[in-house]
Amino acid sequence: MGAIPRNLRQGLDRLRAIAPWAAAGLACAVPLTVGASLAIDLVQKRGRKHRTAPRPGTFHAHVEDSQLSIYTDGATLYDDMLDEIGSASESIQMETFIWKNDEMGQKFIDAFNAAAKRGVNIHIIYDGFANLSIPRSFYEQLSMRIKVLRLPLVARKFWRGPLRHSGFNHSKILVIDNDVAFVGGFNIGSLYARHWRDTHLKAAGPGTWGLRQSIARVWNEFHDSDNQIEWVAPTAWESKLRVSANLPIQLVYPIRSMYLNAFERAQDRIWLTTPYFIPDQQLLNALIDAAARGVDVRIMVPQESNHILGDYLSRGFFEQMQRSDVTVLLYTAAMIHSKIATVDGKWSTVGTANIDRLSLTFNYETNVEVIDPDFAAEMEKAFLSDAEHCEVLGTDWLDRHPLTQIAESALKPMRPFL
Repeated sequence: MGAIPRNLRQGLDRLRAIAPWAAAGLACAVPLTVGASLAIDLVQKRGRKHRTAPRPGTFHAHVEDSQLSIYTDGATLYDDMLDEIGSASESIQMETFIWKNDEMGQKFIDAFNAAAKRGVNIHIIYDGFANLSIPRSFYEQLSMRIKVLRLPLVARKFWRGPLRHSGFNHSKILVIDNDVAFVGGFNIGSLYARHWRDTHLKAAGPGTWGLRQSIARVWNEFHDSDNQIEWVAPTAWESKLRVSANLPIQLVYPIRSMYLNAFERAQDRIWLTTPYFIPDQQLLNALIDAAARGVDVRIMVPQESNHILGDYLSRGFFEQMQRSDVTVLLYTAAMIHSKIATVDGKWSTVGTANIDRLSLTFNYETNVEVIDPDFAAEMEKAFLSDAEHCEVLGTDWLDRHPLTQIAESALKPMRPFL
């Protein structure tokens, strides 16, 4: 190869010089945008009443050697989680986003302390930013025997790699004795037990290995060799239960690819529920293209979510979907926070990732995908139960007020940060 021309070499040098600052600016824009949206939400939600969420029930399926349970209400889920913590004999690993200092949050504190007292080895990770309003004294109740990581939004090594050393810990996983694991959308708090419609998965058996490993990979990146979660061997190389985990510290983001692969394979139906639908254009095109080839594409979102700004950003995609063959279902009964999908009665996923940029390219997230028709059938039962509480977005959406359309256009620049 010949020598690089001087002007090109100078341009490359400038790009190298500004690249770290550009990455830092992008990473800073995310928390600033989220902070602003939270402030708007606090103002807009004043006076909004919480409604008791419907409870479709708990659904079960046996996949390979694992027993799977799909939870659709927080009260039932929390009771089972607390029972499993109460019976733990060897180890507990938990990773969560929001952990409220209320009655339900205190029950988990007490359960972990009781387990630690009887000698159970416990590791807990929770998000620092999401719990800024929770007094540190709440978490300081945890026994000194329990190992705790409050994951910062921005780590001290931020300037050495802004994208690697920032991100919300949005995963919600609990693993007991390497044999039972939970994952899904439920945070810990009394509000979620009664007033949110969410979905969580429980796996009992060898399917738990990937969820334990997901927590271990995060913990071990933030601790030296003397404080690692030890590796355990999986019971099988290949499984119908696969864990996809976004790990910013390792620049690994497989969940988006998981969704794209499933959408592109779809031949019959795609049924998807997400609380915040702010997709990138490739994901949106995959859904629209599937609908164009005759796939029954249904996207369920809350009519009113807990984030007003997120609602307006989601609605900015409705016209494009309405002009295609995608069906938009507006869940009216309560706040629906589920992050689930099922495709063709064969493939399903339950997890923590929303269909937005934050979840798919910035956060720590964990989804389980299950390739099994019996499990997919149970997922479809839950989806159809929720659909009974939905309104179908009609063609009258295309005739909405011009000021609404202007507002949607004005918000488009915020899409990459939410």
